[in-house]
Amino acid sequence: MLKLYRESFSGLSRSIWMLALVLFINRSGTMVIPFMTVYLTTDLGFTFSQAGVIMMFFGGGAVLGSFGGGWLTDKIGFYKVQFWSLFLSGMMFILLAFMETFWGLCITIFILSMIAESFRPANSTAVAAYSKPDNLTRSFSLLRIAVNVGYSIGPALGGLLASTIGYKYLFWVDGFTCMFAGLMMLIFLPFKRIAPSLKKKRIASGVVRKAHTDIPYLVFIGMVFLTAAAFLQLFTAIPVFFKTELHLTELQIGGLITMNGLLIGITEMPLVHSIEGRFRRLHLVIIGTTLFGIAFLSFMLPIGGLLLGVIAIIILSIGEMLNMPFANTIAMDRATEATRGQYMAFYTSAYSIAHIFSPFLGMRIAEQFGFDILWVVLFSLCFFAILGFWSLDRYLIRQSALA
Repeated sequence: MLKLYRESFSGLSRSIWMLALVLFINRSGTMVIPFMTVYLTTDLGFTFSQAGVIMMFFGGGAVLGSFGGGWLTDKIGFYKVQFWSLFLSGMMFILLAFMETFWGLCITIFILSMIAESFRPANSTAVAAYSKPDNLTRSFSLLRIAVNVGYSIGPALGGLLASTIGYKYLFWVDGFTCMFAGLMMLIFLPFKRIAPSLKKKRIASGVVRKAHTDIPYLVFIGMVFLTAAAFLQLFTAIPVFFKTELHLTELQIGGLITMNGLLIGITEMPLVHSIEGRFRRLHLVIIGTTLFGIAFLSFMLPIGGLLLGVIAIIILSIGEMLNMPFANTIAMDRATEATRGQYMAFYTSAYSIAHIFSPFLGMRIAEQFGFDILWVVLFSLCFFAILGFWSLDRYLIRQSALA
């Protein structure tokens, strides 16, 4: 076991480790978003539907941020985009603490999300720039571990703060950790510029594949969107379900989200190292999506209480470890150095667009028809995504055989 852990973490560059440290610091302060719907419905007194609309504005800003971040990454480089995204989003989190009106929250969270989400395509491009081709998936996994271990700290501390001294302090802690992560990046992460001559040469030769004309990739992004629309309920409807239906405390809700992060932090790298190269990546994505669907159906088990939450989060976490690192690598493999920003913008925009529809529809369905109907709808989304991934995999195999 020790040998497996040592091998799974070996061979990664120092810059990847430093980038992981920056993400860990940033995510250790992640407190606002996991509790945003609970804060809106319980502390500020908004209805489920109003909370869903506010989170739709979060998704709208995320879409613009994804495409804007991808465009800026290809224009000015991933380093600058990452720093300014971290620093400015920290300031916006603090500003959000003072917003209590419906439209004030909508506008502020829209701008916050637009700035924060521009980080994602730049960050994915940075991973490709700082890592080697043979350990790209493990590099993505290391950063996901940093995110999830940090995320296991943030919600747990956030739940403690929310249940003791109030929600307002979450915004300040989240804001300061964002800005501190940006400063740490400036100090410890070396600046790396991709040679512009290589980019110009490839564009001039006419061999650069564009993301918006890559039909198989667009189909893949569509299926990622369906998966994201279901998975993102972890941060919207599921915490409300834990609170209102299972009657869990904020501390217990934070603990369940913490468990998700810890499971990923402990097991994802050895798991990825053990199975990478032995299976087709799309097959692993399909298995992960299947586990998402099973996790949603498990919420309908006649168990109740904290045990039900533990079972569902474990299944969801295993699915996440199989789905997301390999889906990320598939997206990056379709791009060239000249188009990494735009390809990763499309990939992150799938999650951003899901942020628009997923919160409102999830909260609306739960409010109007109940949570059991919501779980069936989410399972259906996963099922259609599985069919799409499987069909795409068959198509790519046929194309490879013809080539």
